[in-house]
Amino acid sequence: MSAMPPGAKSGSPLAFVNARLIDPESGYDGPGCVVVSEGVIADVQKRPKLEAGSAAMKVIDCSGAVLAPGLVDMRVKTGEPGAEPKETLKSASRAAAAGGVTSIVVQPDTNPPVDEPAMVDFILRRARDIELVHVYPAGAATKGLGGERMAELGLMAEAGAVYFTDVDRPIVNSKVLRRVLSYAGAFNTLVAHRPKDPWLSDGACATEGELAARLGLPSAPAAAEKIMLERDLALVELTGAAFLVDQISTAEALECLKRAKDKGLEVSASCSINHLTFNEIDIGDYRTFYRLDPPLRPERDRQALIEALAEGLIDLVVSAHAPAPAEDKRLPFSEAAPGAVGLETLLPALLNLHHEAGLDLVDLIRAVTLAPAQLLGLQGGRIASGAPADLVLVDIGAPVRIDADKLASKSKNSPFDGRRLQGQVLMTVVDGRVVHQAAQ
Repeated sequence: MSAMPPGAKSGSPLAFVNARLIDPESGYDGPGCVVVSEGVIADVQKRPKLEAGSAAMKVIDCSGAVLAPGLVDMRVKTGEPGAEPKETLKSASRAAAAGGVTSIVVQPDTNPPVDEPAMVDFILRRARDIELVHVYPAGAATKGLGGERMAELGLMAEAGAVYFTDVDRPIVNSKVLRRVLSYAGAFNTLVAHRPKDPWLSDGACATEGELAARLGLPSAPAAAEKIMLERDLALVELTGAAFLVDQISTAEALECLKRAKDKGLEVSASCSINHLTFNEIDIGDYRTFYRLDPPLRPERDRQALIEALAEGLIDLVVSAHAPAPAEDKRLPFSEAAPGAVGLETLLPALLNLHHEAGLDLVDLIRAVTLAPAQLLGLQGGRIASGAPADLVLVDIGAPVRIDADKLASKSKNSPFDGRRLQGQVLMTVVDGRVVHQAAQ
């Protein structure tokens, strides 16, 4: 593979040849070539060699590696503004590029929170200055994420917020959530909500059961997710709003989701790659990198999530990137900050479901490309003429050993640290610019 300097924007077209194309829109998985010109895909040919091209064209021989749309990660936390030592927009963008993620949606739980149009504009301006990957802000559903007063949804939508959420804080007041759903629906804007009963979940860091009892960890029953989800779905049915179940994690909640979809409600669901990969056994040595929210579930729940993803009941997968510095993690398990970085491990961990669980590769790629792009109203997530030239080239069989210390994220709290996966990102392209290339 020919080398190009990261950030290079070729004045002449780029041609990716001898690739294994994965296009989730058409379902195509086979040999192909892609020509990129002026930031968009100019031509797609379903053959190993390019039929015709100009002499000035820069040709990249993919040597059979997978060429897919760049990943779209709908749930990324940063520390900017207010907690830049955790993560900045620039370090998160670098991590995204290294992981083949070309678009990220940053969460509004910053300091100050993104709950007014000026903050949405701040995020967009910072992203333009960085000029690495696409950065989209999610707006807070309620003022200060307090769950009491609806934020300025209409103005934030006009400013560029792609959906509304209070992130990890459930909106307990049903009247407030109903108002948020109704108002967001008027702007045809998505609302995402974490289903978590706050009273049952208060202080919990594990799933209620034999393991949590043996470890002496404060825990919450899996029903805490189902109870809140039932309430949320009733309000969705009442308002007709577009709704995203944010990080579904239990088999019981999947049953509620299926009933809602069978009714024809405009409901989608995401799942974090962590809950598709790990289970509650992983917290057995009190390692705080596995301190997550939602907490890790029993193996039966993990298997149910994998099955739901394969069947299309779960629409998309997120990294749930949540950086935390060492001082916030080097604490007793129940006191440690929840969350894990995940931008650089999302793709190889997802590919593990193909290698080991046998899930279809096109379906997996769809869950991190086309599905989130369509939900957000973006043009990406596909390989077709006229589509944005946001691409990832990945050797899906290449062994990768995750070393948290070498991650581009400022925080290194990865539960994948030391884990062996398959899938090395060789190149990431955003708007026709090479923003990441693996060392030769």
